[in-house]
Amino acid sequence: MPKQLSDYSRTDWMRLRPFTQSIKIARYNRANARYCELSPRAGHLQSIIESCREKRVLVTIAFNDPEVLLLQGKLFRQFVQDAVHVVADNSSDDSAAKAIEDNCIACDVPYIRLPQNPWRGSSVASRSHGQAMNWVWKRILRVAQPSVFGFVDHDLFPTKICDPFEPLQRHAFYGDKRWSKERWFLWAGFCFFRFSEVAKLKLDFGQDWFLGLDTGGANWDLLYRQTDPTLLPDRPIHPIAILPDVGIEKAYVEWRGDWLHEVGLDGDLRLRTAKRQAMLALLHEKVGDFGRF
Repeated sequence: MPKQLSDYSRTDWMRLRPFTQSIKIARYNRANARYCELSPRAGHLQSIIESCREKRVLVTIAFNDPEVLLLQGKLFRQFVQDAVHVVADNSSDDSAAKAIEDNCIACDVPYIRLPQNPWRGSSVASRSHGQAMNWVWKRILRVAQPSVFGFVDHDLFPTKICDPFEPLQRHAFYGDKRWSKERWFLWAGFCFFRFSEVAKLKLDFGQDWFLGLDTGGANWDLLYRQTDPTLLPDRPIHPIAILPDVGIEKAYVEWRGDWLHEVGLDGDLRLRTAKRQAMLALLHEKVGDFGRF
């Protein structure tokens, strides 16, 4: 979304930013529209749409990590009741995508592989994620018309029986809030919506980078601007160091309420394997043997 004219400073006008930014946004919108018209690379779109009709739907945007998807699928089945879990695979690696598909089959989770994303590489990972969410919104959710729906990160795991949709009985939407100065938006990794409240809106789960808002922030003007964030529920978010004798800035996970978030792309990526093993050990301590599900 373009910024409102009142948001531009005198310097912005002198540098023609209202015009240059509008051109860039129009270019993004065209790319977004073209992408959302593309067909999936694998999976059965119509059967997924039918399975989601009038249901409570959880969508995971997968990316190149079969292990977390297998684990998440097992834990969702154990702890999140009365919900359809859909994996929308945004993976750039074909072998990882095939392993994710196999894991979804093993967990009886509907799987669809999204079209090749126009945004590729670590520098545009957030933009790629938002593009994937937009495809799911336009091609699955708007067509299926679920009663409620939510998006969750692929490395976010429930550790107790829970109902992430329950707050939607009182709120049109909710999730973990993120802030950029005075503006806020729902984190793309945990955001939930009552379909009837957003069905007619042109939602955009991309970034609003000119306002400093990450994935999901493009809904600021359309959705969040009119809502008092203090009226929405919060859950505690606590980062903890996960490796002994290693600083939290290099290897950490987050407790988001009773959900554990690996935060896979943050910290020192050279420690990623050790961090994964420590995270799995922590989950095992909380929920027991993953293989029993």
